[in-house]
Amino acid sequence: MIFNPAWPFVPTIFAAQGPALQQFYHFEHYTTMKQLPPFSALNQNGTEISNTSLLGQKYILFFYGQDDTPTCNKQVFTANEVADKAKAKGFAVFGVSPDKPAKHKKFVDKYGLKIDLLADPEKKMMYDFEAYGPKIFMGKEVTGVYRKAYLIDEKGHVLKVISDVTAAEQGELILQALAAL
Repeated sequence: MIFNPAWPFVPTIFAAQGPALQQFYHFEHYTTMKQLPPFSALNQNGTEISNTSLLGQKYILFFYGQDDTPTCNKQVFTANEVADKAKAKGFAVFGVSPDKPAKHKKFVDKYGLKIDLLADPEKKMMYDFEAYGPKIFMGKEVTGVYRKAYLIDEKGHVLKVISDVTAAEQGELILQALAAL
């Protein structure tokens, strides 16, 4: 599922081209989201985190495949490394993957992470944030997570979407986006 006509952030010019074109191109390159879709997920401690509970706070949501795999670890670690600098600019950092809270807890404890990890086992947040769908991996079309990050203000508006993230550069891209605000 790449296209959902109910999404409020579908660019008008792109939506007017019809479903065939919309499914041909990956939406992640055309995101103009201004208002977040509603979300709710448990963090590694079993605490519910939602768009409404985060109102009044700036934050960063980044999406990754799973805990404790080499490439995803790089992505999470780079986000963790910039968490203090993000916090100094008033932003909390949250990672989102399909893992369950118990697996997140083990991962956070194992590596002493400073950031919260949100569980999305049904991939609802990932679909709603255009962070899950078909992609090419090692020459084959697979369905998986698109590495991306959203910088969100205290009113729930998207300030910046960072698409096409490579695991090793996510932290640097977050810092660049924060510096540009």
